[in-house]
Amino acid sequence: MHARYFLSGVPMSKPPPGTLPRQQADAYAIPAMRRHLLLCAGPDCVPPEQGDAAWSYLKKRIAELKLDRAPTHIFRTRCHCLRICTQGPILVVQPDGVWYARATPELIERVLQEHLLGGRAVSEYVFACAPLACDRAVSGCNDEGLQAR
Repeated sequence: MHARYFLSGVPMSKPPPGTLPRQQADAYAIPAMRRHLLLCAGPDCVPPEQGDAAWSYLKKRIAELKLDRAPTHIFRTRCHCLRICTQGPILVVQPDGVWYARATPELIERVLQEHLLGGRAVSEYVFACAPLACDRAVSGCNDEGLQAR
């Protein structure tokens, strides 16, 4: 049986067969997303158990702090390679474009508190800054164009 989708931080399962990508995006409130955290949890940049610990902590704290809801709407994604491959786990905050090395649970807590809630990067762990910018609207990316998907 598949879990129901809630925006309350309750864990969500894979969608039922036949679910459209737009339905899944709505279930996760992706259209309202303000920031996206990408965590490279190894195995190339960090031992798997350390990557797993960082990922578990990130998921837990975002849910506990309700950062996945208004007004913050933070989305998080685990990946296996951000092509840095050293001093991991690597954490990227988008669209801010702030890249953090050695993202232990302790650093993740600081990023959540100082960067995401406080508005200041944790500079001693930042190794790159490349904010994303969109200087024009993308054709076909509006509610009308997304209805059937």
